[in-house]
This record gives sequence, structure tokens and C-alpha cells, in this order.
Amino acid sequence: MLEEVERWLTTRSWSVADRPLHQILAAKQRTGQTVSVVLPALNEEETVGDIVAVVRRDLMERVPLVDELVVVDSGSTDRTSEVAARAGARVVHRDTILPRLPAVPGKGEVLWRSLLVTGGDIVCFIDADLREFSSDFVSGIVGPLLTDPDVDLVKAMYDRPLGGSAGQGGRVTELMARPLLNMHWPRLAGFVQPLGGEYAARRTLLEQLPFPVGYGVELGMLVDALHLVGLDALAQVDVGVRRHRHQDGQALGRMAAAIYRTAQLRLARGHLIRPALTQFERGEEGFEPRTYSVDTEERPPMAEIAEYAERKVA
Repeated sequence: MLEEVERWLTTRSWSVADRPLHQILAAKQRTGQTVSVVLPALNEEETVGDIVAVVRRDLMERVPLVDELVVVDSGSTDRTSEVAARAGARVVHRDTILPRLPAVPGKGEVLWRSLLVTGGDIVCFIDADLREFSSDFVSGIVGPLLTDPDVDLVKAMYDRPLGGSAGQGGRVTELMARPLLNMHWPRLAGFVQPLGGEYAARRTLLEQLPFPVGYGVELGMLVDALHLVGLDALAQVDVGVRRHRHQDGQALGRMAAAIYRTAQLRLARGHLIRPALTQFERGEEGFEPRTYSVDTEERPPMAEIAEYAERKVA
């Protein structure tokens, strides 16, 4: 590990206990910064309501840490929107945001569009499939941004249990993202959960970043933020344990392909030779190929979007 990363681990890796809630609230009051929490959601009726309810109860009603709580529905066919609204979130459908630009499927697309329907100086993203959710996930990663003006982006780190084993990273993280980062961007090798969906950042940073539309958004954001603001502006906070549903192996393969594509574009800024992934499933006549397109589109920095600029002026 690089000496710079070892130093970073001692100065920019914290525990949620390092910043008590009263300290975070005092910093928020002193600086006047506002906080938006965004949950990107697709068919998450089983979990989204509990997450919304916990954030609203702990961080909006008991203490005034979160100023707005928004669920962006990316095309759910279940009761995600209804459950989220009933729990106390403002629900916005992806397709109603920036309608002149047709939406494409993907998590990154939803996160990018959320910047147009939120107003917080700090934007906190939380995945909507978490179980046994704790508000520490929010306060933990928002805290450094409120107390330390030199920090621009904070990732959550946690254990990710799988099959009775605690584990430290997801399968795609360990098999794809971590090797890529260690080989090509070794200054980012200290991140425990580089692909984790729980992170917070200053709006002034997010609006300058391109957003890969799919699963590559987290890796792309880390790499681009490193180049834009430097390693010392990035941090991570241990928030405990993350429990969520797990994808099957083929879904993980598609995620890995999208992440590799994101890395490839940042290494060469060139064109993919073959932006597709073929997988195999056993059918009646043996193994049958299934070919999926790999996300190749990225949204430009939000600061370049006319509607966003007009909103800031207004």
C-alpha cells in the first residue's frame, strides 16, 4: 500500500462514534448547511418504507439534521411509491425530472436526475433495499462534511454478511472493483466499500461530475472525485453492518461488466470494442447464450445542464 494511503487511513477513516450527534448538529447550525437524503428505488416496497420512517423519526423529527427526504422512483411496478410516501418521503418519478431528455434505465441515471429535485448543500445517497436500517448510516457519512470543510465526499464502510459470514466487501467489489482500483488508481486502495451505495457529498462536487448511468456510477464517482479534488478531500466512516438482498451470480456478472466499462473509459477515454456481455443459462437443449448490452452512456456534469443553471439563478 502506498505511504500516502496509509497516512490517509489514519486521517480520513473514522467511526460513526467519532462525531456524536450533538457535535454534528452544532456544526450544521453554525455553518447553515442543508442536507438532502435521496433514496433511488426500483421495486423496493418491502424495505423503502422502514428506511424512510427511521430517517424521518431520528433525523427530522427528533433532531433537525435532515432538511429533505426524497425517494426517486425509477419505474417501479410494485407499491414502492405509495409505501415511501406513506412513510413520509417526497416521492418523485424519474421520468418527470428533466423530461426533455428521455430517461434510460440505471441507478446512476436516477442519482444524476436527483440533483435537479433536491436543494441541499450536502446530498446523501442511501440504497433502498437495506434491512435493519440505522440512521447512523446517514449521520455517520454526513457528519464529516458538516464538521470538516476540507472534506467533499464520504463513503460508508461496513461489514456485509453473506451466508453467515461477516465479510468486508461484496463479491463484485472483491473480484472486480478492488483489483481495478489497486492496479490503476492505487491512491483509492484504502476504501473498504468503494462500490457501496451509501455516501454523501457536497453539491458543489456532485454537480461537476459525470454520472455513468448504470452500476458503474460509484466507481466512476470515486475516480473522478480523486482527480477533481484530491485524496484528502475524500473520506470513509465505519457505520457497522449493512444487510440487504443479494443478487444472483449472473446479475453480478452484468454489474462487473458495467464497472469494468466505467474503468476502461477512465483509463483510455476511448471506445469500447464490444460493449456487450454474453452469459449462459442451461435450457432444454443445453447451455443457451444470453447477450446483454453493457451501459456505455454517461450523463454530463449537472453544472452543464441549462435547467439546472436556471434553477440555481432563480
